[in-house]
Amino acid sequence: MKTCEINVLVLAYLGDTIYENYIRRYLIDSGIGNVNDLQRESIKYVSAKSQAKYLTDMMESGFLSDEEIGIVKRARNYKTTSHPKNCDIVTYKYATGLEALIGYLELENQKSRIDEIMNYILGR
Repeated sequence: MKTCEINVLVLAYLGDTIYENYIRRYLIDSGIGNVNDLQRESIKYVSAKSQAKYLTDMMESGFLSDEEIGIVKRARNYKTTSHPKNCDIVTYKYATGLEALIGYLELENQKSRIDEIMNYILGR
């Protein structure tokens, strides 16, 4: 099966784990040694609201390619009625779009592009 044919929620499922692992490693590498502090700091990056903001910034700045925007839009427009209680459906769909993009890039073995995206998000 081609990566572009995989259900976008499956891509987001994979992307979520990669994204969160990247953030956790970044925070640990920054010297935070307390689990409660790590959890509090991670929310700044892994909440749907934060992910939606980072994605919107990348899209508005022209950072993403047309192909990447296509993946994001496919995920964002996927028909779903469920979303977490702590955010609205639009925010959730944008966050899903970012996670789907990360999952897609992982399956396409574009790890350097994932690094570029994560460095953009982390301000590095």
